[in-house]
Amino acid sequence: MTASPTDPGTPDRRGPARYLWWLTVSQRRRVAAGALLGSAWMIGLTLPPYLLSRAIDDGLRTGDQRTLVGWAAALLGIGVLNAWLAIMRHRTMTRIRLDAYFRTVRLMVDHATRLGAALPRRVSTGEVVTIGHSDVGVISQTLTVTGPGVGAVIAYAGVAALLLSVSPLLAVVVLVGVPLLALLVGPLLSRLQGAETAYRDRQGALAAVLGDLVGGLRILNGIGGKAVFAARYRHGSRQLLDEGYRVGSSMSWIQAFGLGLPTVFLATVAWLAARMAAQGTITVGELVAVYGYVAVLVVPVASFIESGYDIGRGLVSARRVVDFLNLEPEDHTAGPAEEVGAASGSANGSASESGVAPKPSGKRAGPVDAPGAPAVVRDPLSGVEVRPGILTALVSSRPSDATDVVDRLGRFSPSHTTWGTARLDDIALEQVRARILVADNEAELFAGTLRAAISGRLRPDGHALARVIDEAVARDIVLGLPGGLDARLDSHGHNLSGGQRQRVRLARALLADPEVLLAVEPTSAVDAHTEARMATRLRAARSGRTTLVTSTSPLVLGQADAVYYLVDGRLAAVGRHADLLASHPDYRRLVSRGSIEQNPARDETERVAARKESEQLTAQEAQEQVTAQAASGQDTTQEASEQVTEAQAPQDHGIPAPQHHRDPRPSEPPHEALR
Repeated sequence: MTASPTDPGTPDRRGPARYLWWLTVSQRRRVAAGALLGSAWMIGLTLPPYLLSRAIDDGLRTGDQRTLVGWAAALLGIGVLNAWLAIMRHRTMTRIRLDAYFRTVRLMVDHATRLGAALPRRVSTGEVVTIGHSDVGVISQTLTVTGPGVGAVIAYAGVAALLLSVSPLLAVVVLVGVPLLALLVGPLLSRLQGAETAYRDRQGALAAVLGDLVGGLRILNGIGGKAVFAARYRHGSRQLLDEGYRVGSSMSWIQAFGLGLPTVFLATVAWLAARMAAQGTITVGELVAVYGYVAVLVVPVASFIESGYDIGRGLVSARRVVDFLNLEPEDHTAGPAEEVGAASGSANGSASESGVAPKPSGKRAGPVDAPGAPAVVRDPLSGVEVRPGILTALVSSRPSDATDVVDRLGRFSPSHTTWGTARLDDIALEQVRARILVADNEAELFAGTLRAAISGRLRPDGHALARVIDEAVARDIVLGLPGGLDARLDSHGHNLSGGQRQRVRLARALLADPEVLLAVEPTSAVDAHTEARMATRLRAARSGRTTLVTSTSPLVLGQADAVYYLVDGRLAAVGRHADLLASHPDYRRLVSRGSIEQNPARDETERVAARKESEQLTAQEAQEQVTAQAASGQDTTQEASEQVTEAQAPQDHGIPAPQHHRDPRPSEPPHEALR
């Protein structure tokens, strides 16, 4: 069975040896061809000594030119045949290695996709990279054993049979000497396997540290922690270097024995054959044949040792792959029992208050359909409710608590979350993913064009792209990049700033237009002016849709219809932003970023004054932008005028009633500059 371009098959994950065997039988025809070609090539190496001995004894010693020419021609033909066999053997073994390589890579990619959001919590990025690069290559190299390794066994038996026809003593020496060589190298192979295991463990850990260092380089620079992580990486590198020396030491001894022991063995057998020729026991031609047989025997003996070395390393790498493939996706069909008790005993009520009673542990019912119409998504553990058609904000004294709530509401962690009257984990997962979108602040941006980064798997037209770019306040990104939407982004969007990456992620989420959008800190990396515009446009873009954002920014919270304030992961208060500012000093201190003002009236007065000042500055900046663009001759007067109007218009902070699902975004003229 050869590799399928789409389906790698079902691997045997019961152990590393079984996995290697599965890779072998998955391409049994190709492996059989490789073993046949390898065996034929190895046997072909033993024929020239025999032909040479016949040419000496039958042609050269007797002076028969015709016989000598005949044996010489046969020797040339065998040489050409062996060259062809070597080429075909190498081509076949290369295909075997590539099949094993890409089959394993496909398995890892498919399984990483199944693990989904659980992958970063189960295994580090550095470990995944090390497995996908180093271990997969070692495993593919191990399958070379199926070609030359099998041929070495057959060649060894063939040489022993040929020597038996010349001298039983020489045959016994060969039959006993080769296993003795394997016994001498065996302990070194065992030591190498242990050293390889330790080296791989430390290599994966060091790769994880490197990934953290590179991924957080800007943050580490900001807090002065780069030197600490760099020192940790240097220390880990020295330890890895020591482990590498251990591996290198074992490998050097194995390679030395692989070359030296067969040479000593060759010298021993040649010495015995020379004495026998001197005594007249064997002819000169047979002496040449024995020397040739033993010289050829160096190749299969070296293949034995190399195969043992490859198998040892392959088992270590296969164990890492099997451990990765045995990682089970997180089961969100059963929440922890303590969540039920915590939720039922809290002041916010139990799950039964929402009309859904917690199900007993044990076997669960099959999947049910999602609500037919927009419905409340409720997390009983925290008490947070995301109601249809409004913008809800989530504020927490610990950002991780807010993130945990979003993970439960989006069904990325076990919980007793409900959607309407049904448990969220009872609903078919594909329905949840189709209608509830978690927009993570750290979502990946893959290398490619800006258009692809925003579009994702969708195929939007230019009008839709221009609309979501404006809604995410990302037009300046498009205009500032050479090529606009067709500009190339580096992996993880490293050629964009943190705020630019955040707006690209928001544009991608708005383009998806889910029924329920759960956005984690969508404005945390932008300046106050941009944040105010993003909050205003997000509210307009999601009008009539169910939206939750986590944030502690007053600019975002002022746009929310309802604000949930969490303390230690539990609901402490819920209401409008202005009401919470007036009634909860802890909330006021949190969202004011350290302000300790205790006078609510004065705080509200200062907040209104600051807002007016910000609006005035915004209008002034927008007017300056209009003037500058007019001077440069850019045809963007309409967009700048919209910004001035938006900045000067008074903000309506009333709470609108939930609206039915509709598309609130007016039609806009095509934005040619973004195409």
